[in-house]
Amino acid sequence: MKHIAIIGSGISGLTSAYLLSKKHNVTVFEKNEKIGGHTATVDIVKDGEKFAIDTGFIVFNNKTYPNYLALLSEIGIGKQATEMSFSVHNCKTGLEYNGHNLDTLFAQRRNIFNPRFWFLVKEILRFNKLCKNVYRLNDYREGLTLGQFLTENNFSAFFAEHYILPMAAAIWSSSLAQMEDVGFKFFVQFFHNHGLLNIADRPQWYVIPKGSRCYLAPLCEPFKNNIKVNANISGITRSNDKVHLHFNEQPSETFDEVVLACHSDEALALLNDATDDENAILSAMPYSANSVILHTDKTLLPHREKAWASWNYQLSQDRSKAASVTYNMNILQGIKSDHTFCVTLNQKADIDPKEILAEFTYHHPIFSADSIKAQKNRALICGKNHTHFAGAYWHNGFHEDGVRSAVEVANKFDCFIEPRPEG
Repeated sequence: MKHIAIIGSGISGLTSAYLLSKKHNVTVFEKNEKIGGHTATVDIVKDGEKFAIDTGFIVFNNKTYPNYLALLSEIGIGKQATEMSFSVHNCKTGLEYNGHNLDTLFAQRRNIFNPRFWFLVKEILRFNKLCKNVYRLNDYREGLTLGQFLTENNFSAFFAEHYILPMAAAIWSSSLAQMEDVGFKFFVQFFHNHGLLNIADRPQWYVIPKGSRCYLAPLCEPFKNNIKVNANISGITRSNDKVHLHFNEQPSETFDEVVLACHSDEALALLNDATDDENAILSAMPYSANSVILHTDKTLLPHREKAWASWNYQLSQDRSKAASVTYNMNILQGIKSDHTFCVTLNQKADIDPKEILAEFTYHHPIFSADSIKAQKNRALICGKNHTHFAGAYWHNGFHEDGVRSAVEVANKFDCFIEPRPEG
């Protein structure tokens, strides 16, 4: 039995701890006063009614979350079906639509008579067909970006600005300009695997009933007495076949292994004796900060209620601006209320201050040619020098990817997910 330190209590850290605790002694260190990372459910009382609203991790599906679903099965947590729809509202021109069905697509009825809008629909179909063909043939040109693909295949700026770039920006919490620079292969593989190149036959999406935090307690049960919050780690050194955690105001602690389940930049900052490979790889995978506001200001949604979707993107003239997307939590979590609960990224200035219920800052990985190249070199640092790295940044940046990265670490210690049988 090894003594293993887990740094970080997001999904990657908690999954690592849960699996490793089956055979080893684990201690989880969290710098904040609460565990969970992006699993952050907020309790709200409005007009005497209580609501539990997710503000970070919200949805998962039945196709591309196999590890997370297996984990939920093992700890006995169920799921609630939800709708995943996407709308775009152009603040300058007023154009808006919701791609959920034909009725919502033409929520703005004048678009029925708008040739430019019909051409947008035609380009969506052409784009999906081209991308699926590239995926089927595995025909990717080295170094090709999404922006280059759009230009080379003569897609209009209207299509790019009103469909594919805002959709991708909403998914990865990035700007439109950043999404143009994302690797085309990375983009196509993700969109294909998530059914986003299909008009029909898309995955079924789910939320955790009563809020995503409900999976935390059963996941932490095996090691609940070995979680240290407000852990102020000043640095980590590796020597004499051991790992030493140093703190600002308490003695150092020594472990056999360490799993750095924090963000890549945080992991690098903690390593006092980082190797050249650790420096090169971790520094190539940066994160960006996103402002997140929980509120009830419906002006952040499209003007027409028929155009309201699960995810609602507001287009501005600033292409370098971080993603401006509002999640309609009533739709996503099936909330029945006279109030419309919204979670909005990067638009605090546009929200009526009287409608703000809570605010947060979440950090998301930035995907680029350099970061995707760095992902492929994980084996150069993970498992070396008694040090392991887990985090969603090693894959696509989502909850499933955090679980997957933790499973990959735990499997090296012969620790596995053993889901309960169905039924």
